[in-house]
Order: sequence, then structure tokens, then C-alpha cells
Amino acid sequence: MNILVLNCGSSSAKFQIIQTDLNMIKEGTERCLASGICEKIGAESGLVSMRATGKTGIKDKPYAMPDHRAAINAIFEWIDSGKAEIDGVNSLKDIDAVGHRILHGGEKIVKSTLIDDYVISVIEECIPLGPLHNPAQVKGIRACIDLLGPSVPQVAVFDTDFHSTMAPEAFLYPLPYDYYERLHVRRYGFHGTSHRFITGKYAETVGKAKEDVNIISAHLGNGSSITAVKNGKCIDTTMGHTPHEGLMMGTRCGDIDAAAILYIMEQDGLSVKEVDTLINKKSGLLGISGISFDMRDLEKAAFTDHNEKAKLALDMFVHRIVKYIGAYFAEMGGAEAVVFTGGIGENSPLIRGMVCSRLGCLGIDIDEDKNKGLPRGKGGEISKDGSKVKIYVLPTNEELMIARDTVSCVEAAKK
Repeated sequence: MNILVLNCGSSSAKFQIIQTDLNMIKEGTERCLASGICEKIGAESGLVSMRATGKTGIKDKPYAMPDHRAAINAIFEWIDSGKAEIDGVNSLKDIDAVGHRILHGGEKIVKSTLIDDYVISVIEECIPLGPLHNPAQVKGIRACIDLLGPSVPQVAVFDTDFHSTMAPEAFLYPLPYDYYERLHVRRYGFHGTSHRFITGKYAETVGKAKEDVNIISAHLGNGSSITAVKNGKCIDTTMGHTPHEGLMMGTRCGDIDAAAILYIMEQDGLSVKEVDTLINKKSGLLGISGISFDMRDLEKAAFTDHNEKAKLALDMFVHRIVKYIGAYFAEMGGAEAVVFTGGIGENSPLIRGMVCSRLGCLGIDIDEDKNKGLPRGKGGEISKDGSKVKIYVLPTNEELMIARDTVSCVEAAKK
């Protein structure tokens, strides 16, 4: 099967075409046939980059994209053009199903499922819980239905799925219980597809059954989260009711005293919308450094240009990661490994080193030669031979996980 995996963000649409089926999943022989991204959706002029695997493709091509439907139309035009040179995909007729990354289905839908009118209505109902992502993802679903027709199956894969195994003491907030019953205010957790993939990948790497895995999974990127995985299941995670909670991130503040926000609102006369912009788009690494949310820029600024605020931003970022790893280590009663993934986790030896150097008390001992020598985009162990707790870097692959779930849902519907 050729699965189109679609990830619609607030101003972007990323995609991959993955060839897979139940046998290929079992044998681990799936292939990414093509990938790309449409950026600056809603701006005066968007940019499109797409290529078939092993081909040159197109990069940063201007394209009018007033909305997500136009972006998806750009992707489909390229697939259908005959010029894409995608192995085994000559037109849209060769797309067997579409898997959509969906941020939020609340408590009504958690598991991956075939999309119908009810599923769309639940995703729309959860827009207040995911105001940046859910609207874009609904637009992506509707565009695919319109452009591909109702006969092509569409599957929703939810970020919150992996975290649905948390116990009430982990997912409830200490607010009056009425807010949970009436408004469903609770910790949902996100990046679940990534943490689920990493749990399975770690099990495969060390030759364990998934249910025997006890790790702390650190997905570090522009959006960051850490998950405690005990016996192969999530027991706690840093993101909460929304993706704002938890670690300091690229532009999100993460954990903060709620009363500090009320104080800022009162002092500066900010509206709820302005505060949301403040904590979601102007804080984190960008807010502290005043330079950038990109870790590569900050590392250069801190250690080459000796910028004190950039160094402070890195120290704060690391401090919060260390704090949560320590907390989860205690909550789990110990862990066998810490696994780094995500854009920063996979590609920043500096951050991995800074984090692990502060965790020696837990039996975590990093081998800096292995850490610095690990090729970009490659996985491997970076702990010393005698380290009681192992340290791994494993590249995540959320798109592959979505493609696998899509195949499973489509095949289950045939029975």
C-alpha cells in the first residue's frame, strides 16, 4: 500500500508517501517514497519543497497558498504531474490511503481510527484544546476527502494516544473535580506518536519485548517533552492540558506559576489572546535569548560569540530537562535508559552532554567521544560501558508510525 502521511500545522503542511503493508511492517521493509513541506500557508506567497526519494525534486518554489486546501492541492498537483518520479506512484490513483497526524481528540477518541463525520466532529469539538493545530488538521482532512474522493480511506492518528495509560493521579490537576467532569481539564500529553515509536525502537535495538521496556524518553526540539515509560507504557509526561506545559521550548515557556501570568495580565493590561501569544510564540529560548529559538543559533551565540543571554537560555533549557528526568527516575523506581530524540535530542551533542553530566548521581555516565562522534541523523548508545543507566540517541519517525496505524485501521475495516 502507498500511504500518504499528512501533518498539517498552523501555517505548514508536511507529508511523506510511505510504501507499507502488514507484511512489510512485520519484516521492517517499509520505504519512504517521497516527502515534502508547504510553508507560509496564509502568507502573501508560500513556499513548496518536495522530492521523490533519491531525486532532486523542487525546493522553495513560490506557490500561492491562502489556505491548507491550496497547500494540499500543490502536493497533489506534484504527485499527479508525471514529473515527480515517485517509485510506484504515477498519479493520485496510486495513493491507497491517507494517515493524518491529529493533535487532539479529547477523551472521546484516543486510538487511531478511520475518519468519518463523527470523528471530524470530535476533532472540531476539541479546537479549544488545540487551537493552533486542530483547525488546520480538519482542513487537511476535508481537502483530502474532496480531492481524492470518499473511496480513499482516511485515518486519524492522535498525539494523545500513547499517554492514555496514565493513572488519574498523574493526569488530574489539583483543581475542583468539577472542572475535570464538566470541562475535561486534565493532562493529555503530546508527542505521543514519537514516544510510542521510540519505545518500540528501543525494544528492537536492545532485543527486548516492548512490555519489558523501562526508559525515560526525551523528545527535544522546538517543541519538547519527556515521557516516563514503565513496562512499555506511559505513566507520566511533561506536556499537559495543552502543549504549553512542561519543558522550556523554542518559543513556549513551559512550566510557570499561573499567578505570574495573572500578574502580567493585570500590570500590562493584556488580553487572553495576547497572553496566549506571549507564552506560545514569544517565550522559551527565543524569549530569554532575544536572538532565536533555533538551538544551532544559540549554541554559536553562547560559545563562539560569548552572548550571556544565549548561554542563560541553554542553561535554563538543560536545567528543566535534568529536573524532569530526575523526577521521573524516582517516580518509576529507576530506569534502564534515557533516550534522546527529536531535532535537538538527535543532533546536539552539546545539550546531551550538558544534561547527562548533571545526572551522575543516577548512575548515568556519558561517553563524550561516542556522544560527539555520533553521525548526524544516526542512532546509537553514547554511555560508557560501566554506566548503570544507559544513554541512547534514537531518531524518531512519527510519519512511519502514522503509516503503520493507517494500514492497521484500513485492514481491520476489511474484516
